[in-house]
This record gives sequence, structure tokens and C-alpha cells, in this order.
Amino acid sequence: MRIALAMIMIAGLSSCFLNHKEEKKMETASAVSPFDATIDGKQVKLFTLKNNKGMEVQLTNYGASIVTLKVPDKQGVAEDVVLGYDSAQGYVNGKSYFGCVAGRYANRIAQAKFSLDEKTYSLAANNGVNSLHGGVKGFDKQVWDAVQDGNNVTFTYVSADGEEGYPGKLTVTLTYRLDSNENKLQLQYGATTDKATVLNLANHSYFNLEGQGKGTILEHEIMINAMAFTPVDSTLIPTGELKKVAGTAFDFTKPAKIGARINDTADVQIRYGLGYDHNFVLAPANGALRLAAKVVAPVSGRTLEVLTTEPGVQFYTGNFLNGSEKGKGSVYGHRTGFCLETQHYPDSPNQPAFPSTVLKPGETFQSTTVFAFGVR
Repeated sequence: MRIALAMIMIAGLSSCFLNHKEEKKMETASAVSPFDATIDGKQVKLFTLKNNKGMEVQLTNYGASIVTLKVPDKQGVAEDVVLGYDSAQGYVNGKSYFGCVAGRYANRIAQAKFSLDEKTYSLAANNGVNSLHGGVKGFDKQVWDAVQDGNNVTFTYVSADGEEGYPGKLTVTLTYRLDSNENKLQLQYGATTDKATVLNLANHSYFNLEGQGKGTILEHEIMINAMAFTPVDSTLIPTGELKKVAGTAFDFTKPAKIGARINDTADVQIRYGLGYDHNFVLAPANGALRLAAKVVAPVSGRTLEVLTTEPGVQFYTGNFLNGSEKGKGSVYGHRTGFCLETQHYPDSPNQPAFPSTVLKPGETFQSTTVFAFGVR
């Protein structure tokens, strides 16, 4: 009887010990972030920034991407307002450029080629006959080096001479800085090259100020501080014209709902873009920050102001989202996010009248953009 009782007690202790080991194993497994991964032989991680105003930003060094961006609404409830994926692998497989840095040349280059110093360079034609966002494996599909210092994270990427067809060994840095006392995220870009090249960098975050996954952005109200835009042809390449927005579906000099004129197919530009997918011409900055756009969400009351030193901003309304992209428990359908990509103009290397995107040895490219959040 005593032996049997002892055996039962030993079995019970063994079971408890095994269960405890299993619990510890589960705890260890759950502690491993889906953003802790090795890609192309490099370590990918997630970096978190928080301030004392209820804002939280998570970044990954895969594509120097914004993964989550939580800001309070008018009731003080913080929600994630950017579209994104659940893991590093999601960004590897993703096709919509969620939250990334697009480069070496953000936006489109006509016929996937340009000439510089009497030499023609051929690029990947990954958008019909044109090149888009740096090619097949642009900066969005690269693992950047990263260093976090408090609420600053600096990403660095060295793009080899000839990568995706572009000339020059290019060293790019991007520092994300979260303000401690205001809900502002600053993006500070820098770049140098050892050979003349072209460069256009833009953050490609998709915003929904009601909260990611919460319907379309058509009721959001937007103001774009631009008197002109660059019309495009049927392949979304600028014609070279700077067209006044007055009297067109592109006039957002006074706030209007994003959806107010987005289906105005009498406008050939709306037909070509399947909505808005156009570069707006900002007033000259002379290196200073100025307001590019302001967006207000009607229900949450969240506001977003975009300030930049760049000459243009691409307003894109998620026209090509079709439900095939999923993340954060959401299915991202048509027009469930908008982008405000601060940038130089599309196809500038082939458009001499546009602001130059040429970077030469001995020069330093510098650019600043700020995403400032509030409530109304």
C-alpha cells in the first residue's frame, strides 16, 4: 500500500515537473518575436519607440519599415493607424510596400531607363514597361543595419554600384525620431555616393486614421498644400506638364473628403490612376519644413499633418489593394489606406524641367519629413 502510494506521488511530481517544463517552453516560444528572423544572412529585428503622450511606433530593419503606429483618438484611445504585416516574412512576401522606404528611386521611371553623363542605364521593368520603387529588389526588400538610441533608431544601407542597374556605391541613412512631448515622428534621410547617380527616397506608409482594418478612407477629409500636380499618361508616367489643380478633381487646397471626387471618371487623370495616384507640386521649401498635407478622420477625430522639405508628395488612395494583402488580423481591401509619399517628382531623370534628383560624389543628400498627429 505504501509502495503504491509512493509511486502515485512520484508520478504526480513527474507530471507537474513535465507540465512546468512545457509551460516554460511555451513561454520561451511566445517570447520570440515573429520579427526576429535571419534574412539574406542578416538579423532582422523589431524596434519600439514610446513617448509620454500615448504614441507608440514599431519599426523593422527589413526595408526600414514602419510596422505599427499607435496614436490616441479624441477619447484618448490609442489604435494602430498604419497597414502592415504580422511578421518579417510578411514583409518579404508583401507586394504593396507597406510602411517601407522605397528606393533607390521611389515612384516610376519611364521605360525603365535614364541617361546620366552621356551614359544610358537600364533598370528592371517591374511595372509594365516602367521601373517602380527601385526595381525587383529595391530598398524595401533589403535588411538595413540598425542602431537604437532611446527614441531614435538609425537605419543604414549600402547599395552597391550597379545594384538594380543604378550607378554608384550609395550609402543611405534614415533616422526615425519620436518626439517625447508631442506625437510627432521625424524621418531624417541622408545619402552619399562615390559616382554620379539618381536618388529619390520616400516612406510608403498606408494610413487609416480610424484604425487599420476599419473600413475605407473615403470619408477622411484631406487638404493638400499644392496649387499644381503632375498629370500622367496611361502608364502613370508624368507628361512633363505642371497643371493647376483649380477646377479639377485634384483641388484639395480647401479640405474635402477623399471620396468626394475619386470616382469622377470624366477626368482622364482619375481614369488613369483608378483614383488618386499622383504627385502634387509643393511650394519651394529652400531646405525648410513646410506643410504638405493635413488629414482628419471624422469618427475618431485623429489628425495627421505631413511636413517635408521635399518638392512633391504622392497622394495614393490604395486603388490597387484588392483583399489579397492581409495583416494584423485585417484583410486590406480597396481603398482601406492612403499614402502621402514625400518625394521628388516621378521620372525626374527623364524630365529636365523637374527638380534634379542627381547626386554627385562630394555632395550629401538630406531630406526631412515629419508625421505629426493630433485630434480635432
